[in-house]
Amino acid sequence: MAATTPDQPARKLKILMLHGYTQSGPLFHLKTKALEKNLHKAFPASPSPGHLPSHPGGCELHYPTAPIRLSATDIPGYDVDGASSADSSEIDSFGWWRRKGDAEPYTYAGIELGLATVAEVLQKEGPFDGVIGFSQGGALAGMLASLLEPTRRQAFETAQSAGGIRYPDSFTQDSGFIEGVVHHPLSFAVSYSGFAASTNPLYAAFYEPKIETPMLHFLGSVDTVVEEKRSLRLVEACKDGEGVEGGSRRVVYHPGGHFLPSSQKAYVAALVGFIREVVEKQGAEKTEQKDEGVEDMDVPF
Repeated sequence: MAATTPDQPARKLKILMLHGYTQSGPLFHLKTKALEKNLHKAFPASPSPGHLPSHPGGCELHYPTAPIRLSATDIPGYDVDGASSADSSEIDSFGWWRRKGDAEPYTYAGIELGLATVAEVLQKEGPFDGVIGFSQGGALAGMLASLLEPTRRQAFETAQSAGGIRYPDSFTQDSGFIEGVVHHPLSFAVSYSGFAASTNPLYAAFYEPKIETPMLHFLGSVDTVVEEKRSLRLVEACKDGEGVEGGSRRVVYHPGGHFLPSSQKAYVAALVGFIREVVEKQGAEKTEQKDEGVEDMDVPF
């Protein structure tokens, strides 16, 4: 059980919600209201049945908006029906980066700004336990989980000598004694219709070595926006992409297209089961480590 003092609020399961390309934080929040409701129901505050002992305060979702405002020219098919206006350059659509190029290997213009925005949210609104992302936000969820892992900075330094991007400055934190990372590793990540970054060597360090953070992947069986093979590349980039023995599946197909199934029971249950599995397992491991620490103490009796 997580200990709290009278002046300290009970710890909540905090989840970062990353929207897709052309969306915004408020729009993504609106589209996932049903999912939010289901998560609150699944992870209530103590002493309600089903609460997480490690997070007695219930759960809390945060919906930031990407920093890059898009114009109509950034959105394929925006004016197909003549719906755009002369003021379409100020549409309420945002992205974490802009993809450049007609084919692989693509480059991502503005990705440093997108990552810096996430790093700022981590510091101001965190700490977070996990991240859920849709489409471009799903790709970013994988990148974020990767960046916060203990050995990832070294991987970026190695890849940089071969032409890869450098580890984002926005994710480093100088304490005066040692340069660390702005946030602890996440407990879990979830991708809905997400994908691995471009095959461009610039981004190889996100996936080499493989992502160790437990990650759940939802794919639409008739998704015509993100090709299945792009999503499966992200699965393959995870150490336990398909799942671990005795645990829940980590690749879930739904019969729809490019959307987040936020109310269908089977897919909500898959999400809830995954989160509960990894959070409770990590909580048990921490308790075991504490118990071992006490037994190993050199005490004067």
